Amino acid sequence: MGFLSGSDTGRSLDSTLPDNSHRPRCRELGIEIGIFPPGEYNAITDVAGVKVGHSTIWRGEGKLVIGEGPVRTGVTVILPHDSNTIKNPLEAASYVFNGAGTTTSLACVDEYGLLETPILLTNTLSVGTAYNALVRYIVENYIEGPDDRGWFAPVVGETYDGFLNDIHGLHVRVEHVYEAIKAASSGPVAEGAVGAGTGVRTCNFKAGIGTSSRVVKLESSEFTIGVLVQSNVPGTLVVDGVPVGKELGVVDRELRSSQQGSIMGIIATDLPLDSRQLKRLAARCTLGMARTGVSGSHGSGDFFIAFSTTYRSGTSQGQELFYRPHRIKDENFLTPAFAATADAVEEAILNSIFKAVTVVGRDGNTVSELDLEKTLEIMRKYGRIE
Repeated sequence: MGFLSGSDTGRSLDSTLPDNSHRPRCRELGIEIGIFPPGEYNAITDVAGVKVGHSTIWRGEGKLVIGEGPVRTGVTVILPHDSNTIKNPLEAASYVFNGAGTTTSLACVDEYGLLETPILLTNTLSVGTAYNALVRYIVENYIEGPDDRGWFAPVVGETYDGFLNDIHGLHVRVEHVYEAIKAASSGPVAEGAVGAGTGVRTCNFKAGIGTSSRVVKLESSEFTIGVLVQSNVPGTLVVDGVPVGKELGVVDRELRSSQQGSIMGIIATDLPLDSRQLKRLAARCTLGMARTGVSGSHGSGDFFIAFSTTYRSGTSQGQELFYRPHRIKDENFLTPAFAATADAVEEAILNSIFKAVTVVGRDGNTVSELDLEKTLEIMRKYGRIE
């Protein structure tokens, strides 16, 4: 199998990450979700201009000592394009399926229909640090003078990683955010226990960061939809319609509060969609989430943010008060995009699990990796793969 070179590394200021190069993505095992083809890297970075970077904090083992560790956390950044996002914002929207979470600036994103900063992902109690670091980065790199811009709305999302991580120790620092931004690149994206996905789990298996993409053809033009998830949600795992979790006996029938978690989903597309249409696109993420066996718990924060890299004509250029950017003439054409989004979210969540290795965290708490050999046996039993 041709595993993607470069997709298994994530930089860290603190230590070397566990090796996951031996763990393939689900498509590399013949599990193909949906009917639409993926992009070149099957990643959110297939949308031109989008970059992803990680900073992973992995330190210590054994008994928890708050402030000392063990630490299993990090930061992931999504850069929507290479230029100044304050001066060149993107049309955007958010959709909240269950709101038990702490994602910043969504009110501004939905009020103005614009994304004007990179998107940061981290753990629940490090949102404040990440927010301050992103403000600092924007002031240093995007603000040209004291009268250039008075305020802006940094976007930071999170999920809870306290089962494995010393979350109360507040180990994410400004330098971790800067490192993630510096490391951001196009091409293959590191997945699994890396960056903001280091300490999280899904369906009682180790999970983390996952990504996928789809190419849709509308009339004579092709467009790309890319997804990245920070997957930390409870449920009983389903893979391409097959009840893998049930077959493996990994079932939490009571869905205990300790198993509740969240998901952050970032959707990028080069479709020229406005904020209202992007909100409709983001809402379809819940379909992909449900297909993996996730039900959306009482305590989950399920947040999805969608942005268009091409619907920007006139937002910051020219003097005209009114302008006419490209618009889709018939929203019936959005149906394939909706389906492709759901498929990409489903596969991104699966990739977050398939690529994750077993992690032992604070107090010896352990989240095991999915047994891929047994999973393949189950998939063959159900006739999904040969």
